[in-house]
Amino acid sequence: MKNNTKMFKFVKLVLLILAVLILILLTVKLFPFFKDLGTPEGQSRFKEEIGNSGMQGVFMLLGLQLLQILVPVLPGEPIEFLAGMCFGSLGGMILIFVGAFLSSFIIFFCVRKFGIGFINTFFGEDKIKKIENSKWFSEPKKIYLFFIIVFLIPGTPKDLFVYIAGLLPVKPLKFILISTFCRFPSVISSTLAGDTLVAGNWQVTIIIYAVTFVLSGIGLYVYNKIENKKTLVCGSTVKK
Repeated sequence: MKNNTKMFKFVKLVLLILAVLILILLTVKLFPFFKDLGTPEGQSRFKEEIGNSGMQGVFMLLGLQLLQILVPVLPGEPIEFLAGMCFGSLGGMILIFVGAFLSSFIIFFCVRKFGIGFINTFFGEDKIKKIENSKWFSEPKKIYLFFIIVFLIPGTPKDLFVYIAGLLPVKPLKFILISTFCRFPSVISSTLAGDTLVAGNWQVTIIIYAVTFVLSGIGLYVYNKIENKKTLVCGSTVKK
């Protein structure tokens, strides 16, 4: 067990370093263009730079998206926003969905293989226990409904629940599809905001984020209300 813990911590450190390196590379590559995005010339140069990067840019953003979920230190919204800036709202959304699918697949089966020790490497035990004690997870028929709600609401801790799902009696493909495509409201709002920014529509970008912020606040309030009412001592479905 101790050897596994050391290995998990080492893997976490390596993934974190990779995420930071990719983020630095993307910043160095794109930052010179950000200051001129308010002008048509700047927008044209930015799009030309992305077009010239070819598959390198795609793989860098996809890698960053994968690492963001595998090591949930970076928030997902800036990466989704950047994907929208680079590849448009549709192309950015597809890229984010691919990254979410692959990372959910990897995490789910790592948790099935290594158990709760794998999760504790990335999240605090108190947070895990609180979720384990939720009544949602003692009612198998409601688990999928719970996940659909969590992933549809912008701002909820989606990446945490990707880890938790591996401990539960859920069908892998069904959960992975939910965790990928039910992110749609959050993903489309961020990629659309990035796309409109590159097009020079600053006002539209601000409106999109303002609406998303309000909806996230409402959704989190409702989610917390439901979760507080559903908490009790259980955890019989959890793999030790």
